[in-house]
Formats: sequence, structure tokens, C-alpha cells
Amino acid sequence: MKPLETEFTQLVKEHRTTIYTVCYMFSQDADEVNDLFQEVLINLWKGFSGFRYESNPKTWIWRASLNTCISAGRKKKSHGISVPLSMNINLFEDSDEDTRQIKMLRERIHRLGAFDRAIVLLWLENLSYEEIGAIVGITAKNVSVRLYRIKEQLKQMSNH
Repeated sequence: MKPLETEFTQLVKEHRTTIYTVCYMFSQDADEVNDLFQEVLINLWKGFSGFRYESNPKTWIWRASLNTCISAGRKKKSHGISVPLSMNINLFEDSDEDTRQIKMLRERIHRLGAFDRAIVLLWLENLSYEEIGAIVGITAKNVSVRLYRIKEQLKQMSNH
């Protein structure tokens, strides 16, 4: 493997959970999550030769992942709704209380706009307001205000 490919492979290995988490929060379909993951990797590879480590690699990966997923969501909306094939098998079905609450929270978060969803996702990953602001392009104070409003919005939602 060439040095650039080796470096890229290592970076992806270190941050694959971050990439997958972003993709998971922007889709409710397992195949689409995998497609988004691949699309993020392609976009990261395209931009990797220009990445100079002037910013934190984690910040760069978050931003690229979020931008890819948000753009894919916009493309999907403009091309209409796709209907995935179903085998009527749900390997993720679990009925314990914790799983139900996690699913409920995920459903509510998924109903937020893409920008707010990105902020919540970063907050759930325990990033500081400064880090979140750097990734999404707003001030830390604005992150604080938006998170407060988002939390209030989530509280007001029902799951119907």
C-alpha cells in the first residue's frame, strides 16, 4: 500500500464509529446506512490529499460525514421517496424497556431538521460546545442556545 493509502486507512479505522454513528442518525434503513457510510468514505478519500492536519482530524471527519449525509438527504427529497424491498425480518427487534426508550429518542431526533439533528448527535457524543461549533460553523454560545431549544422541542414531541 502507498503511504497516503496507509495513512487514510488508519484514519478511517480510528474514526469508523464516528462515521457510522452519523450515517445511522441520518437514515432508518440499514442498507441506506451502509450506502451513506460508503459515500462518506469516498468523499473523505477525495478530500484526503488536501487535508493538511491544520485542524483536528476528528473535526474534519465529523464535518465531512455530516455534510455527506445532509446532502444525501436533500438529494433523496428532491428525487422523491424510494421504497426499500423488505424481507419482513427485523434482526434489531428488541422489546426491553431501554431499547424502547432509545428507539423513541431516535425517532424524535430523526424528526428534527438536519442541522439540529447534527448538533444533537455531536452533543450526544460528548463533544464540547466549542468542538460542536467548530464542526457546524457556529459559535459555542449559539450551540448552547440551539441545544436548549432542541431539548424543549424534543420534550414537546409525541411519538405518533
